[in-house]
Amino acid sequence: MSGCESYRALARFYDCLNPEVDYAAWADFIEECFARWLPLRPELVLDLACGTGSMTLELARRGYDMIGVDGSADMLAEAYARAGSGILFLQQDMRSFELYGTVGAVVCCLDSLNYLLGEGELSVCFALVHNYLDPGGLFLFDMNTPRKFREVYGCNDYILEGELPAPPGGSPATIYCGWQNRFDPSTGLCDFDLSLFEECPDGSYRRTDEHQRERCYGMEEILATLRGAHLEPLGVFADWRFSPPDSQTDRWYFVARANKPESQKGS
Repeated sequence: MSGCESYRALARFYDCLNPEVDYAAWADFIEECFARWLPLRPELVLDLACGTGSMTLELARRGYDMIGVDGSADMLAEAYARAGSGILFLQQDMRSFELYGTVGAVVCCLDSLNYLLGEGELSVCFALVHNYLDPGGLFLFDMNTPRKFREVYGCNDYILEGELPAPPGGSPATIYCGWQNRFDPSTGLCDFDLSLFEECPDGSYRRTDEHQRERCYGMEEILATLRGAHLEPLGVFADWRFSPPDSQTDRWYFVARANKPESQKGS
């Protein structure tokens, strides 16, 4: 996520409300991209907008040195609690993050870049990614498609249910999330109003509310912004099997390479 107040209420519940995300299979796709487009396996990888660190930890388990960057202190607290001190986590905005040097690859998962709302913010983020990539390094990210904004989000409402892990000697707590979407095609902005209900030990429920917003980007705009940041698009896929996208694709998976002189390094 970018450096906003989103995910303050949702941080503790994010993973239990998204159990369908197969991070191991997603990491398999990432490693296949490394094998296809890098001459050597990268040693240092940045997980940009790392959230609660699920992908950061998955890649760390596979032997990569990981850096996790996220704008939400609450999400990073969850990540750090799971990972401990073995991974460097930094609270920084996607539009202004700074690293100590370059990395071999940058990954950015779960439509985090759709949270960049303002004119030119995607370009600023891509320029920073380019700056902190080794020459020839890979940038892997996904974004929600216009179809998803129109048809899945639209003005539709959903109810999500999950369970928090049980504390020692206790029982798991049930979580309900009321999710209201309002997509405005004229601006490309989609507002999400979330109401979270957490089961308490006495059987009552505690309610917290959160508002989020994403921006819809078109394919050509994304590709042009990549090229403008000297990131060469290598492929756009509909899934982790490298299928080509079509009119029914809800999520685009992009792979891009940093083009710059060998002597150029990030600050």
